[in-house]
Amino acid sequence: MNGPAEQPSARASAVPELPSAPLRVAAVQIEATPGAVADNARRAADLAAGAAARGARVVILPELHLCAYDLPTVAAAPAECEIAADESGVITDGRLEPLAEAASRTGALILAGAAIRRPDGRLANSVVAARPSGAVAAVYDKQHLWHADEARLFTAGRAGAALEADGWRLGLAVCYDMSFPEHARAAALSGAHAYLCLGAFASGNEHRAAVYLAARALENTVYSVFANPVGGPAARPARGGSVVYAPDGTLVAGAGTDKEGTILADLDPARMAEVRSFLRMLDEQRARLDLAGM
Repeated sequence: MNGPAEQPSARASAVPELPSAPLRVAAVQIEATPGAVADNARRAADLAAGAAARGARVVILPELHLCAYDLPTVAAAPAECEIAADESGVITDGRLEPLAEAASRTGALILAGAAIRRPDGRLANSVVAARPSGAVAAVYDKQHLWHADEARLFTAGRAGAALEADGWRLGLAVCYDMSFPEHARAAALSGAHAYLCLGAFASGNEHRAAVYLAARALENTVYSVFANPVGGPAARPARGGSVVYAPDGTLVAGAGTDKEGTILADLDPARMAEVRSFLRMLDEQRARLDLAGM
């Protein structure tokens, strides 16, 4: 698997080739304990290993799962919540060893949200990848922060990112990123076959996530995968709604709300080919709209 790749702003010259085989992904809908990075990592590793035993090659957990999406705790207890990464994103924090071991033992790519302290002092709302090699690294920083709540703590990411697994190129997103169509479009134009979003949508807003993710899949003819937590602080609980959409925007799998659980879905290149045979937006889109005649 390759490391993170910056998404270009310009259109690719052609729609990339599709993968040669399906990819089974898992979205883990889970509750995290605020500030308990080691415990959250251990439980995530157990559930990821269980999903891998059922054939999952990529496992996705929610936004900030490793510290829990409890921003007051993140602000008040940095030593407990933050994870340090070096200049290249590599993480050597022993609290994440269960994730490294699970990825190495099962051969699955495990993605989890974390509060990452970068060497230049920035705190980022990041995606951490545990790879089959056993390496753990912060591979993407959230580019669109949710209003002042997040902006007081985090610095927005500077570039998009994608990873590769079994011939599939996977564009990365964190929660509010999905609200911006151009974010998923940049991933698709960089060659992504799927758009993976680690979320922490608050209770009552699951419908927005469903609309966004279905639209991002349809307009880019890619799969979209969303992992959302349950539980959380009383002032901001979450109720799940993890889901997978096909390249035509139809539902592939959903976890429902309130309960913890894992959904598995097979991303099928044959289905992508069928959809792209008549939905050709990536090939036919214009770089800009000419409004002069309107």
